[in-house]
Amino acid sequence: MLSETLFRVPREPGLHVLQRRGEHGARELTSSRLCLRPGTSTTYVRPDEETIVVLQEGRGTFTTPTLSKAVSRQGVFAERATAMCLPPGVAATISADTDLEAILVSAPCSDSGSVAILGPDDVTVNQRGRGTYAREVHDIFVRDPHARRLMVGETFNPPGHWSSFPPHKHDGTNGEPFLEEVYHFRVSPAHGFGHQMLYTGDGEAFTHQVRDGDAVLLPYGYHPVSSPPGYALYYLWAMA
Repeated sequence: MLSETLFRVPREPGLHVLQRRGEHGARELTSSRLCLRPGTSTTYVRPDEETIVVLQEGRGTFTTPTLSKAVSRQGVFAERATAMCLPPGVAATISADTDLEAILVSAPCSDSGSVAILGPDDVTVNQRGRGTYAREVHDIFVRDPHARRLMVGETFNPPGHWSSFPPHKHDGTNGEPFLEEVYHFRVSPAHGFGHQMLYTGDGEAFTHQVRDGDAVLLPYGYHPVSSPPGYALYYLWAMA
């Protein structure tokens, strides 16, 4: 049900699942949030899933058996993304020099892609829409040779604007591809909010008020987003 697709999990140190494949209509995607204190680290591996890690803020190091890179981001509204693609079975250690936050999204995958760590200069910036549905969309892992099942990017809504607009869907019910999607929201200033609509052609409809740190699963239907005047809205989007 579309009313059960909002996930609001408090930020706490460590790696915590936000939404899980097999629950609340998710067939493909699992999302987690990683929060590290300075001087701490975690090692992550999923034997049968491809994972993309997107740095939200902080400074540290991403290390895999073949790559190691110092990474940093002042915040999602301040700098373009740094992100890492992990094929199934590849372990990564994420260590923090400062408070660090990242979002991890995974999906089942039997085809091994390649490990990659992309920085801000690798992000493709697109201007989409016009008028009050103009927004900026950043492609991170979309048309790349690394990821096999996941597509990941970021959308930036100016205050008072719409995105995922004009309304569209990709649930396969009218011949379009089936792509399950999840949004991970940030708001500036952080006490603000936005709205995530979900609805279908046969009348099912629900609107979530989304706050900084919320995630919303988009299992089917149309899914436009709006930001009120005074609040800039960001969401990391991931599709499988």
